[in-house]
Amino acid sequence: MPRYHKLGKIPHKRHTVFKKENGRIHYEQLFGTIGFDGMSSLLYHLHPPTQVSELKGYIDVSPKIAVEHNMQMRALKGFDIPSHDDFLQSRVPVLTNNDVTLHLSKPTSANENYFYKNVDADEVIFIHHGKGKLKTQLGNIPFFEGDYLVIPRGMIYQMEFESKNNKHFIIESNHPIYTPKRYRNWFGQLLEHSPFCERDLRVPEELETFDEKGDFLIKIKKEGLLHDYIYASHPFDVVGWDGYNYPYAFSIHDFEPITGRVHQPPPVHQTFETPAFVICSFCPRLYDYHPEAIPAPYNHSNIDSDEVLYYVDGDFMSRNDIEMGQITLHPAGIPHGPHPGAYERSIGKKSTEELAVMVDTFKPLKLTQQALDIEIKDYYKSWIH
Repeated sequence: MPRYHKLGKIPHKRHTVFKKENGRIHYEQLFGTIGFDGMSSLLYHLHPPTQVSELKGYIDVSPKIAVEHNMQMRALKGFDIPSHDDFLQSRVPVLTNNDVTLHLSKPTSANENYFYKNVDADEVIFIHHGKGKLKTQLGNIPFFEGDYLVIPRGMIYQMEFESKNNKHFIIESNHPIYTPKRYRNWFGQLLEHSPFCERDLRVPEELETFDEKGDFLIKIKKEGLLHDYIYASHPFDVVGWDGYNYPYAFSIHDFEPITGRVHQPPPVHQTFETPAFVICSFCPRLYDYHPEAIPAPYNHSNIDSDEVLYYVDGDFMSRNDIEMGQITLHPAGIPHGPHPGAYERSIGKKSTEELAVMVDTFKPLKLTQQALDIEIKDYYKSWIH
């Protein structure tokens, strides 16, 4: 997301002396990606961000694969996962490959006693239920139901919840998350035909600075392992920063659907992209307005991608018996389309209130045992009539 932003106090020039009120200097940190070639931000700390006082070991949190080669259409009852009072332990990986892991989560409380950093992956946390605050060293962002929270890799953060009823769909990407390039000009600005623009993106605005020493637990995820590090100063000791690399929020309710006289293909719903998969938002919209249009999607073959749909709300017009929080997986190589009756049922309809998040991956997805535990059996037979 190439957009400059700054918060707090920063010096006039980079890499120069920046003094505190007591005459000592602040500690500069470059927070960057892709070596020194990607987006970056410059942070100014009260204390060196390198003070590790203890290493307390690690645990394996990598997804455990149950189905390696999937060629079956599947449906999962996402709300059937167990709740957990720990933010990280509530994450249930269900679908994964070398590029992305999709998690479901029902945390009842936040990670108030520790901080978290994922150094391998950008995270997109879709807030299905609940609201609260994303707290990071670059500032805080309030979040609400329907928000995508886009958190760059390496970002130290905490979550603060206002209630125990929280339901999240989490996309963990081993590639940077960007807005679609076809919606940006060569300067990086979102164009007039984009379904959203910069004013819809909510960036950090509240910078809290903590001047504290002690023992601060940071859980760091790398290569499927979760390491416990004890740092000697509070990680949120940043007095100011500027740059392009920071978290932001975007509400699915601010996505403006693109419609046409006849049915539009899934790419018009695209919201984010990576080289390995795309994320799309299916939102309430007017249907196609050709007098003989069939609003339901035509049958199509996923030749090059696995298609995942996470159902958020409303009556999804192409499916029968779909519930909130349900996930469907239609693997590459198998044609799929509307359920029996949905094609005909859609004719003459003027609009839809459906709300869903779609993830299309360009490599096959594998299923975990946790996915099989919440699977709706024989879903692949549901097109028989």
